[in-house]
Amino acid sequence: MSENILFMTLGASAIVHFVISAVMALFARHRVQYLCLAWVNGIFGCTMLTFTFLSQTIAAAQPGILHPGMLLALLCACYLQSIYPLDISMPGFLQWERMWRYASPILLLLAIYFGAALLGSRIVYIYTFGELIENILSSDILMRLCALGLSIYYIANIFMLPRRLARHANVPGYLLGYCFAMGLSVVFYTYIAIFFDLTLLAVYIVLFTLLDLYLMLRTLETIALQLPRPVINEVAEAPAEEGKEEKDQEDFNEANLYRFQRINFWMQKHREEWKDSTFGRDRLCQEVGYNRHLVLQSVRSQGFNNVHDYICSFRVAELKHMIDRGEVKTLSDTLAAGFGATQTVRACFLKVEGITLDEYLKQKDL
Repeated sequence: MSENILFMTLGASAIVHFVISAVMALFARHRVQYLCLAWVNGIFGCTMLTFTFLSQTIAAAQPGILHPGMLLALLCACYLQSIYPLDISMPGFLQWERMWRYASPILLLLAIYFGAALLGSRIVYIYTFGELIENILSSDILMRLCALGLSIYYIANIFMLPRRLARHANVPGYLLGYCFAMGLSVVFYTYIAIFFDLTLLAVYIVLFTLLDLYLMLRTLETIALQLPRPVINEVAEAPAEEGKEEKDQEDFNEANLYRFQRINFWMQKHREEWKDSTFGRDRLCQEVGYNRHLVLQSVRSQGFNNVHDYICSFRVAELKHMIDRGEVKTLSDTLAAGFGATQTVRACFLKVEGITLDEYLKQKDL
């Protein structure tokens, strides 16, 4: 693999991690739980940026087996990832004393290595397991084995994260799979640290970056579910037809609002139509007299993602009225609001209300 490919891989990874850090830092101003994602990704970004300038040295290196540089990088990465996400796996993570205590073995090992380097200690290069056995009692090799053993301890903690997270009812399911995938990636890097391979190192950097990017996107998705949803306002009477053509020509937004009000008025007056589970976008277009493009454009102008979400908002509102009137005794009763299946009911309710149907029914003591 050429130096240029490694340089671009490291540079791209640094940029992605800095972007993740900046986005999470912005959200951390409002919720402290995102602070750990911000500073850990910031550390990863700085590390990747540093290695970018060393890409030529890395590409030309022949470090052999268990090189201390690879092992110390593994050790630091395992530590950061074993407390990642800090806010869930280590409650009260802002108690810095606890974090320092957890990191104390790494700090001691790093201090010994740097102290030895200042005193002129030389690295013992090992290329075969026979050479490793011959030098097993040397202080340098013993320190490497300690670093490897400590890394395995932190890796074990990474694989224990899903079990710890499962104890928290408010933890999203995707986070459990992320932690397991993160553990596998660290095991992959452990192999690279023992048997150095430049191509595999680049592959690991890509996988590592994609995993962190995936977590950020899923975190943003969770935040998006908590954003306020568009409110459907009652329309007292259908908008007049006069001046419709002028609105189309003069004011694009005004024309969209005009069409939306007509669609909204029809939906209000034809409850039994959309309470039919077969009612969808095509029937709505046919009833209001607009093509698909105009209907989609109109509902999006008012904050709805698509026509399906718009119709679901009416059905969820109707379902809530049914619950208030005591018409919902079992889950199958919810289908009367216009849904085709109970799974659809659950998915739409969560998307519109931001909480699960079961949680809502529990609040209503049903």
